[in-house]
Amino acid sequence: MTPFEKHKAFIDKAVKALHERSFFAAYPEHPAPAIYGETADADGQQTFKAALNQKFTELLQSDPNGWVGQEESPYLQEPLKIAYPSFAVSTLIDRAKSSYHQWRKVSVESRAGILVESLERIKGRFFEIAYATMHTTGQGYMMAFQASGPHAADRALEAVAAGYAELQRFPATALWDKPMGKFNIQLNKEWRAIPKGVSVVIGCSTFPTWNSVPGIYASLITGNPVIVKPHPGAILPIAIVVAEIQKVLAENNLDPNTCQLAVDTFDKMITKDLAEHPDVKLIDFTGNGVFGSYLEALPGKTVFTEKTGVNSVILDSVDDVDKVAANLAFALSLYSGQMCTAPQNFYIPAEGIKSQTGVISFDTFAQKLVDNINGLIDNPKAGPFVLGAVQNKKTCDRVKDAESLPGKVWLTSRTFENPMFKNARVSTPVIVEVDAQAKDVYAKELFGPIALLIKTKNTDQSISLAQQMAMNHGAISCGAYTTDPVVKDKIADEMSLAATPVSFNLIGGIYMNQNAAFSDFHVTGGNPSGNASFTNPEYVAKRFTWVGHREPVKA
Repeated sequence: MTPFEKHKAFIDKAVKALHERSFFAAYPEHPAPAIYGETADADGQQTFKAALNQKFTELLQSDPNGWVGQEESPYLQEPLKIAYPSFAVSTLIDRAKSSYHQWRKVSVESRAGILVESLERIKGRFFEIAYATMHTTGQGYMMAFQASGPHAADRALEAVAAGYAELQRFPATALWDKPMGKFNIQLNKEWRAIPKGVSVVIGCSTFPTWNSVPGIYASLITGNPVIVKPHPGAILPIAIVVAEIQKVLAENNLDPNTCQLAVDTFDKMITKDLAEHPDVKLIDFTGNGVFGSYLEALPGKTVFTEKTGVNSVILDSVDDVDKVAANLAFALSLYSGQMCTAPQNFYIPAEGIKSQTGVISFDTFAQKLVDNINGLIDNPKAGPFVLGAVQNKKTCDRVKDAESLPGKVWLTSRTFENPMFKNARVSTPVIVEVDAQAKDVYAKELFGPIALLIKTKNTDQSISLAQQMAMNHGAISCGAYTTDPVVKDKIADEMSLAATPVSFNLIGGIYMNQNAAFSDFHVTGGNPSGNASFTNPEYVAKRFTWVGHREPVKA
């Protein structure tokens, strides 16, 4: 049985879910023993520990120039001492080009089967990947498991389904018959989907798999070889993914260099050399806006970016202010605000927030938000695991600097003790009140657990400012609270013009930070926060070109 035959029903189900946009989770997000096995967690942790202080030898990439690795655990603040094989850019490109002509001629059905088989292999390593993610990014255990495991696999499958569907949008052949009166002109026509060429996927330090696998799998399903260039501080999670892809390729008599890992170090990065190489045709990038804009400007490249943005929360009216404050406190604290979808600018009218029990003043809401954050931090069974650790020390510095912003400081950042990791690098949220006139303060992304409470004249100004921020500086998410259907429609319309999705009136167990594969588009590609959206048709269709041939029908 071929991989495609093995997984065809699963692939068809994924394509159906992609088109319906309803709930579909191919890989269970709960790390329950009943789902993954009684010893899966312990086995994964042990495998991760065994990888420390060792060479990562699973990759099927021969003859490295050397072995490098500079990862550090944000929980231990100690180096992992894992070494990965490194290669010259020319070697990586040559091997990718060599594999291109083999991989592009593999049918889309076979490619889909092989890629889904690789996801099934990765599923068996979700727990190992979770611990690798924890100790490279600082994510809490549950987030590390879900984001780098099931949710990443769902996003990868989504890209496979999108590419599989797009490559079958048109027939491979057709008889073209044009009536000409007394005779017909008949042509045999065929169309080939030609992949663009070598693809480079540039990873980030906070979500090394979730942000990388959509580009990896979108390029592979459309026939392009991929070079994966992870962030030097977060290699292991995606190295495991690449290793499993390579193994499945080799088992199917295909060149494992179809998907390569390209590691580098902080002092000698190869990202620009790869991106600017004339043989690189596709680039996927997640990271800061300056570098993303540089990539977008490179000539002769098709580039897909997710960059920085300024995410807003518009507060107009609420049913239950306590539930709203609790939800937003969690959203701000989750992974210490190190998410591209985390809220930053909270727009609150000076006259307060309307509710069924009367107007909630600006100060009252601010204090409720502070109290909920403190309650979460001080809960030893929740706080350390929700906030996790801080990936980069510069983020801690940025949080402390935020306390010096002009305005009233409602909450200062502090440390807390993680019961499992006494030396964890942590930073709790800081909250500063800012006047609506101080655009120079809030018209930029302040990455990390930083919240700015912006006092506006009214909700109309709140909407206008949120839209301006999205249009001028980008936004990936937006939260809004209103019980007025007219106001709700205005927010939806104005933020749609800024290409920013809005989460309305979230309370309970769903937060504006979260995105669901097969339903939510991540980034719209319509504002400065990024030029692409995974996974819409353009995300896969731009990775190949339709080429048609025709010939008269023989008599």
